[in-house]
Amino acid sequence: MRKQISILGSTGSIGRQTLDIISDTNRFSVYALACHHNIDQLIEQAERYSPVLLVVYDKAMYEPLKSAAAHLNCRVSCGMEGLVEAATADPVDIVLTSVVGSIGLMPTIEAIKAKKTIALANKETLVTAGEIIMPLAAAHGVSILPVDSEHSAIFQCLQGQHADSVDEILLTASGGPFRTLTKSEIAVRRASDALKHPNWAMGAKITIDSATLMNKGLEFIEAKWLFGVSAEQIKVIVHPQSIIHSMVRYKDQSIIAQLGAPDMRVPIIYALDYPNRYPNKLEKLDFFALKSLTFEAPDLERFPCLALAIDSLAQGGNMPAVLNAANEELVAAYLKETIGFYDIAEYIQKAMAAIPKIENPAIDDILMSDKMARVEIRRLLELRR
Repeated sequence: MRKQISILGSTGSIGRQTLDIISDTNRFSVYALACHHNIDQLIEQAERYSPVLLVVYDKAMYEPLKSAAAHLNCRVSCGMEGLVEAATADPVDIVLTSVVGSIGLMPTIEAIKAKKTIALANKETLVTAGEIIMPLAAAHGVSILPVDSEHSAIFQCLQGQHADSVDEILLTASGGPFRTLTKSEIAVRRASDALKHPNWAMGAKITIDSATLMNKGLEFIEAKWLFGVSAEQIKVIVHPQSIIHSMVRYKDQSIIAQLGAPDMRVPIIYALDYPNRYPNKLEKLDFFALKSLTFEAPDLERFPCLALAIDSLAQGGNMPAVLNAANEELVAAYLKETIGFYDIAEYIQKAMAAIPKIENPAIDDILMSDKMARVEIRRLLELRR
């Protein structure tokens, strides 16, 4: 029997690659497709995959979507209500959350309550509310399967092992497109330069985060909650070749690593078909073609966003949510080339200083902190004009 999948963020990089996987197998069928605003591509996907439900998050695009989908045999919805409907519908087995940003939080919570398996590509969910999400999933007997290549690697390295035997999580980072540049050279690089990632083809926001190393900072926070380890047990290692996707060091000093060609379809397939390993025709890693595997310590002076992310986790409470929201706003500004590279870290730090800390935030507190951080960043950016 085919697994029914709802894809939140179907027009993004992860969503498109997931649909490619579904095209190559008869093991899955699409129940719902959801996007932010790209309804033209959403309609193309619907014509090919025949979902029951289409959702556009941007409510202004609801009527155009409804009109464009008139020839299709499917329902149409919009906004957060639509995302939640896609995530909780009775026939759905797996919810792939690949939307960008904190809008993935509430659909994930409601999907967990509805006992859906979560294939998690939206790291902001655990960054902002990991302390709430993981106990909630445990209480409902729900599996959260990581789709990020690094967290998928760690998850695979932990299979069959006792949690109390883990010494360290070794979280690898490519270093991004500016890895070898000086701070002064990085300072003048524009978004168009930052979008040229050396190894991975990803969406614009995550590619900028990779350039600043904020992506690794968000993954650092996510790893803490996903794997139940302390921050002190997580180490970031820059590995420019992106062949080792992450490692786990055990207390006997054995290290288990997961290797593969840099292709996001590998962790996507693993999450969708876990615990099986479905045969596919993806590129095999050719060891004889590898010239070297190298490793470096991250430079927190050239890439201060990583340090800010780790600090937000140390502060705890609502601070990771503030960091995440501020970063989303600033990455959007950087993509528009209205701010510089190092303005991102500078203004995140200002937002974290300005927003009051909440020790044990509820979901409403996290959502309010998210909103306050965005308002503060917009205020600061307006002042600099």
